[in-house]
Amino acid sequence: MSGRDEAAVTASTVAAGRAARDLGLRRAEFEIAVHLGLIEVVTARDGGRPRVPEEEITRLRKVPGFPGSMAERVRTVGTAEGAALLGIAPARFTRLARAGCFCPVTFYLNRYRAVVWLYLADELSAFAAREPELLGGRAPVEMRALLEMGVDRRPRNWRSQRIDRLVSRSRDPWARAAVQASALDPVQLAEVVDDPYERAYLVRVRPEPVFGRPASPAAREAMAELLPADDPDEILWRRVSLTLELDRAREDRPAPAPGGDVAVHATSVGGMAGAARSFGGGAGVARGAGGAATGAAAGGAVGAGRAASVSLVVPVPHPATACVEASRVAAAVPPAGAPGPAGCAQGLPRGRGLLARLGWRGRGGCAG
Repeated sequence: MSGRDEAAVTASTVAAGRAARDLGLRRAEFEIAVHLGLIEVVTARDGGRPRVPEEEITRLRKVPGFPGSMAERVRTVGTAEGAALLGIAPARFTRLARAGCFCPVTFYLNRYRAVVWLYLADELSAFAAREPELLGGRAPVEMRALLEMGVDRRPRNWRSQRIDRLVSRSRDPWARAAVQASALDPVQLAEVVDDPYERAYLVRVRPEPVFGRPASPAAREAMAELLPADDPDEILWRRVSLTLELDRAREDRPAPAPGGDVAVHATSVGGMAGAARSFGGGAGVARGAGGAATGAAAGGAVGAGRAASVSLVVPVPHPATACVEASRVAAAVPPAGAPGPAGCAQGLPRGRGLLARLGWRGRGGCAG
């Protein structure tokens, strides 16, 4: 986007704070509305705070029931209020949440600096209508087994929902790659993106939260702990997703070198790619969870300058109830048609799919 185009966009948009006031929403309500895609925002190509088009504010103010209708759609509840809404005990509500039956939309820290998850009231009502048998009686055996093992799907589902929605509203391929990169710790990220210029650019264009980063040090620490993927299959999926987004971003434009010298950086990356093709026949390497190499992607699908390949055996996740599986499909597992991280999950590529080319060898007999 040129300077003239960015100036035109800025002139026709307003800052998030003013947009929230114009729409009669509190800060938290406005942020959730943007997260859910209820309010359109625009961001400059090289990152920065999102802004709201003036025409979007005008459109929303004309919606029947304004402003109460928007506030009701983004209403959140905690454990006690959520349990009352479903007509169950708070302890059962917590067990259902830990099993992944519904996904938290946000969180806050209480006075003890413990994470308190919040849920959309509309989603809880939809769950009650969809799975009424889980609101009473004994929980399914599989769910009880998972909970006895200490499983807690809430952080993972929150991450997946957050990443998917950020990616869906990001039009720039480098911004989408930056969102995927945010789920990997620095070691994992350096293994997938070995070019320091590209890693720096991913940080630069990463979409900013609507109201900026958490203000308090405790909130920033909590966010830093919750953002990185922590399950082996989740890490593998995020690495594969980042690899795919990087391929698209590199096709769109190279990451600039210090000083904005794109041409020099493009030449150096092209030279590394040529050297990799000469050395390894054009094979690219993907590294799996825990820093182990997961395999080779033909034609440099994972990135230039990598030439070794080995196979990774990924453990099949424990079986879950229909409730858990529905939650994982909705909030944690990639959409239909996309590669998935675990077992025979929906969307897992077979035969010559991406994970097969990355050296995937699952235990569930899913190879094509």
